[in-house]
Amino acid sequence: MRNKLISLLILLSFAFVNLSCFAEPVLRGGVQQNEEVRKDLENELFTGKIEHLERSDVIHMTVSQVLDSNINIEGDEFFAEVVNDVKGGTGVIIPKGTYAHGRISKTTEAKRLGRPATISLDFDYLITPDGREIPIEGKMSTELHPVASVAKIAAQDVGYTVAGGAVGGFLALNWLGIEAAIASHGYTLAGGAAVGGAVGLATALMRKGNDVLIAPGDEIKVKINTNVPLPVYKDSALLQHELFYPGLDIAITNIKHEEDPFGEANTITLTVTITNRSDKTISGLDSALVNDYNAVFRPSVFGDTKLMFKQIAPGDKVIGNISFAVDNINRKFWLTFYDRRNRKALTKISIDNAYRKVSDKVKKKNDRVRTRKTNFKKDRDLFEDFS
Repeated sequence: MRNKLISLLILLSFAFVNLSCFAEPVLRGGVQQNEEVRKDLENELFTGKIEHLERSDVIHMTVSQVLDSNINIEGDEFFAEVVNDVKGGTGVIIPKGTYAHGRISKTTEAKRLGRPATISLDFDYLITPDGREIPIEGKMSTELHPVASVAKIAAQDVGYTVAGGAVGGFLALNWLGIEAAIASHGYTLAGGAAVGGAVGLATALMRKGNDVLIAPGDEIKVKINTNVPLPVYKDSALLQHELFYPGLDIAITNIKHEEDPFGEANTITLTVTITNRSDKTISGLDSALVNDYNAVFRPSVFGDTKLMFKQIAPGDKVIGNISFAVDNINRKFWLTFYDRRNRKALTKISIDNAYRKVSDKVKKKNDRVRTRKTNFKKDRDLFEDFS
């Protein structure tokens, strides 16, 4: 028994030695292979040039979840998504679709005298679509500069007081009549205005400021406080996948972001050139915008409808506009035309790909439409001012 045990130990030791001899070349080969894959990927994605994300640069983002001054607390984590390509001198260094990790660094409650709630956000790293993690230091806050904040509150309170005085004078005039006003040399009106002013002042003192709510789709501006060297992407590395149908050529030549009749920035209007050399007849009613979550948005009757009801038969060439109302204007979208028989997608044309060729003038207008909401005011019941 003892001899068998010794033999087994010797056999295991030889096996371990043999395995250890082969382990290093296999590991070395694996590391070398991974390094080659990494270099191939870098050559495919990047130009080889380096640009810097500069201190004081501003990145436009939209949050992935609701941030509410009534609910969230300091330390809560969240993610935001970059909504515009960030460019250096020679190309894109942070592509649209990059995710940013953030934490809530400070919250304050709404207070009397119309002082609003605030939320301050800190960002510590980015995750690019190609999987790189980039450390940054970024900040965003809804808090106004103290001077601007006081001026804004003072203007609002004067409005309340003046309005109260006007209402008080109007009521005195109605209750006591013009004769009483004349007989008292206007003192009834002055008294009514004084009472109204007191009521207005009391309202101003009691009035609470607004709570803050930042929702997905709301665009925030994040200021960068670090200087980060980054590789420049090739144009071909950032192209979104598309689907084409033989003979059906669709080109998006302009993209406008617009407000609907209710003032919401949720409409995308496309200028489209369609050359139909295929065996299909299509129309605007066969189209939709499909986002990266596969949500489908049909043409909007509140936007440009010129192309919506147009029939485009084989041999036709059409240029026109078509509008779509979407839930979040900052998402990735594809203009999709469906086969009207089986409802399967014939073509999928990337809005992001087309947006690169849009003029800088149009892009600036789109930015202004998307970022008009700057105070992130949360609507609430009017009776809450006195609770």
